[in-house]
Amino acid sequence: MAQDRETGTTLDPKWDAAGLVTAVVTDGERGGVLMVAHMNADALARTVAEGVAWFWSRSRGRLWKKGETSGHVLTVREMRIDCDQDALWLITEPAGPACHTGAVSCFYRHVEEGGLVRVE
Repeated sequence: MAQDRETGTTLDPKWDAAGLVTAVVTDGERGGVLMVAHMNADALARTVAEGVAWFWSRSRGRLWKKGETSGHVLTVREMRIDCDQDALWLITEPAGPACHTGAVSCFYRHVEEGGLVRVE
């Protein structure tokens, strides 16, 4: 079974105890990491079917389409899954900032000795 998951051609995500898999989202043009989120089976199915990123919001406790209120949707160019199918990589075309703070990426600060420094 593990051999099939790791080298086969069947999509068989290894869901965690909460029924989620981690999704790393990158910018298809610039290559930078935009955000990290989680998907459940419904979010994954909708993303594949619609070509835009859907996630499971742990804080809201519901399915969430990225950009549903801001309009900053993430159009999925390509989706990959890692070797043991416990993490997804979404290569996207963002329609605006990915972060709810208005930053292009959720990773807008460097970690340095003594604290955080904003990336300009």
